[in-house]
Amino acid sequence: MDRATRLGESGIGSLLLKFSAPAIVGMIAQALYNVVDRIFVGQGVGPQGIAGTTVAFPFMMIMMAFGMLVGFGAAALISIRLGQQRREEAEQALGNGFVLLAGIGVAIAVVGLLFLDPGLRLFGASAAVLPYARQYLQVIVLGAVFQTVGFGLNAVIRGEGNPRIAMATMLIGALLNTILDPILIFGFGWGMRGAAVATVLSQAVSATWVLSYFLRGRSLLRLRARNLRLEAAACLSIVAMGSPQFAMHVAASVMNGILNNQLHAYGGDLAISTMGIVYAVVLLVIMPIFGINQGAQPIIGYNYGAGKYDRVKKTLQAAAATATLICVSGFLAVMLYPAAVIGLFSRNDPALLELGARAIRICLAMLPIVGFQIVGASYFQAVGKPKHAMFLGLSRQVLLLIPAVFILPRLFGLDGLWAALPAADLGSSVLTGIWLLAELQHLHRRHGETIAEENLLGLQADHPMEDSAVRG
Repeated sequence: MDRATRLGESGIGSLLLKFSAPAIVGMIAQALYNVVDRIFVGQGVGPQGIAGTTVAFPFMMIMMAFGMLVGFGAAALISIRLGQQRREEAEQALGNGFVLLAGIGVAIAVVGLLFLDPGLRLFGASAAVLPYARQYLQVIVLGAVFQTVGFGLNAVIRGEGNPRIAMATMLIGALLNTILDPILIFGFGWGMRGAAVATVLSQAVSATWVLSYFLRGRSLLRLRARNLRLEAAACLSIVAMGSPQFAMHVAASVMNGILNNQLHAYGGDLAISTMGIVYAVVLLVIMPIFGINQGAQPIIGYNYGAGKYDRVKKTLQAAAATATLICVSGFLAVMLYPAAVIGLFSRNDPALLELGARAIRICLAMLPIVGFQIVGASYFQAVGKPKHAMFLGLSRQVLLLIPAVFILPRLFGLDGLWAALPAADLGSSVLTGIWLLAELQHLHRRHGETIAEENLLGLQADHPMEDSAVRG
């Protein structure tokens, strides 16, 4: 059974599992980079170390945004060119994408080192936290080219149609980072620099892995010297196709910077450390949901295009139910054992444990509905409505959250800042629910029209003479 037939006829549950499993594993591996760093930094350096990684995170999100800009854009362009049987142009997109990724990585390193301290202060670093953040981010920035090339080309591997290799890339990096972190932080006594070196070395290995994939003949496309000369048309297409993900990540980075500054104003460095832990927990919960989205999108897109609207609804329902199950599981763990969750990051700071247990319960109060919101927003991307998807995605991370982080703390102090996250989750989920309800009603009508047309065609096939007489 070929891929198209499977998408249109196989059971929805088995299809969703088959398409989502590699992406889920890859997304969890991606989350582990950030989570493992914060766990070992918290245990080895303390709350100020966690605060240092937290104020560095917006800068790292910008680095990832550039990797998405080129990587996702090149992957989309390559998929289109392969579908058009234009392999030479697909390889040109690969070569141009690689050069852009490498060039951007070098530029980030130069600009980042020049403006490191002002940037960290802009993202909320206090005088006490700045040395920790500087030690960490200096090394991360120096290795920027490994992140951009590794992350960007891995997206191209998925676009080429090899999700298992893409999953292996992220697993290799995440596992190596997990092994190196305790060795460099505790064994070598390198503290913040040890965490950063572990991350960069892991990213360097991942980048080498993906480059070898394209250079050693295992890939469908080859990275060839003749395609390394930049072509304006290919570069513009890559940037245009990758810009939605880039814009959303840059906006989220700005939002993180604003939130860090508000946290420092209302709760000091300890509040920033606490939010760093909250974000790490949230990443572990929601990253698998992005994997579910990656699996659901081709199923929804194919069946929507084929007019099989009943299968579209079933896929959406299955994806939303699975995402909700993951979120409810995370919610129960946080609500029942908040101190144990915070204790993973720091066992020797009573103030952090007390503040963290309160904060995590407030921040994740709406976690059970977040899975539905993320899947619902992604649905619109799958059916060719990217503006709807971008608006719903930004509503949760930016449009509703920015007003909330300025208004609620004026009314409720630091608790108001914690409450800004569930307030944005609730508002964006309501918006998503309203749009999805209208969309499902539209699908129901179209499904009914499709059945009516099929019935009419069946009647005409059963009674061709009567039909001819009627037309006559």
